[in-house]
Amino acid sequence: MTATDIPAKTASPAPTPAAGPRRPRRPRLPFSAWHLALAPLALLFAIPLVWLLLSSVMSNSEINRFPPALWPSGIHLSGYRYVLGNALFPQWFANSLIVSAVTVCSNLVFGALGGYAFARMRFGGSRVLLALMLATMTVPFQLTMIPTFLVMKRLGLIDTLGALIVPSLVTPFAVFLLRQFFLSLPRELEEAAWIDGCSRLKVLLRIVLPLSRPALSTVAVLTFLTTWNDLTWPLIAINHDTHYTLQLGLTTFQGTHHTQWAAVMAGNVITILPVLLAFLFAQKSFIRSITSSGLKG
Repeated sequence: MTATDIPAKTASPAPTPAAGPRRPRRPRLPFSAWHLALAPLALLFAIPLVWLLLSSVMSNSEINRFPPALWPSGIHLSGYRYVLGNALFPQWFANSLIVSAVTVCSNLVFGALGGYAFARMRFGGSRVLLALMLATMTVPFQLTMIPTFLVMKRLGLIDTLGALIVPSLVTPFAVFLLRQFFLSLPRELEEAAWIDGCSRLKVLLRIVLPLSRPALSTVAVLTFLTTWNDLTWPLIAINHDTHYTLQLGLTTFQGTHHTQWAAVMAGNVITILPVLLAFLFAQKSFIRSITSSGLKG
């Protein structure tokens, strides 16, 4: 028998393993599981805002009633009429807007210059100056209130909007936050610009600042919030009602024997609207500035 007569052995297919029972797929939520905990917490923080909005459309009798009414019997706009009918209210709004806008712009300009100097330039005593600047953040305003008042008085700025602007032209927080963000940016981009002949100021304006929009937005929002809501310093530095800010003007609705609570609530609703709009427009940049660590991709 020749080799060709021997039948070739065919390879038998490997036995397929028995398929086990399929596990049912867990249904996936259309949102993060963290939202289940954060949503009730957000509602809890929203309760004061909702109560303020409801109280602004109540009458004074409903607000003063005990136990307090949880829902208005109708929409009463007497508080808004009282506020908007006050001849000085537009002036107070304009004063707050001017002070906040100038303070925000000055903090962005001087904070960027100071932060870039501390982040990229090495000079004698830079670390000591940075430590001293940060130490001023721990000093409470009550300790610097009288010296600041005396300086503003020497400058002749008391009872003017300048007294509200000059002490806040630049804050240590703005310088420190921008410095930390500048440190996270790669130096290679700046070195390439220096090779092309750019000065430090041009590098800051054309390279660094366009990449620092999240940090600049954060400084702008937080500075605006602080300045817009400030009451203590305007109460000390301003005497004439035509120079009042919104926060200071709202205190005139509260008297010793009678308070227009509907007007107070309506005024507070109007006052917080710019703050909410500012945060809504800048919230993406605000979050990016917290999570960003430089360039991506």
